[in-house]
Amino acid sequence: PLLPLQSKAVPKRLRTSPRKPHEPQVPRSLIKEIFRHFVKMPVTRDAFKIVEKCSDRYFKQLSDDLEAYTQHAGRKTVEAADLEVLMRRQGLVTDKMPLNVLIERFLPLEYRKLLIPIAVSGNKVIPCK
Repeated sequence: PLLPLQSKAVPKRLRTSPRKPHEPQVPRSLIKEIFRHFVKMPVTRDAFKIVEKCSDRYFKQLSDDLEAYTQHAGRKTVEAADLEVLMRRQGLVTDKMPLNVLIERFLPLEYRKLLIPIAVSGNKVIPCK
């Protein structure tokens, strides 16, 4: 007797298309919002694309410099002191313009509370280290 033919299940191929590793980026909306805040005038799309490229390169260089400072210090974690050294080398932090003044000038109150220690009642300092 002849047996009925059965179809063989063909295994599905896994998609193995070569993909470039995706690097995290600062959201476009955030870059656009910050740039519009400081420019205070309309910006063309072409100009915004250039600003976006520049900000990506700036943050890439910033992170590379912070990594170098951390490795030079023999640590595996970036600390606030590394960022302050970087800002000092860029000329943003000086003896006349300390980091706390920049924080108070440019950041909203909720971030200031997180970054600048404040003495409160009960002999406590917020934020705790």
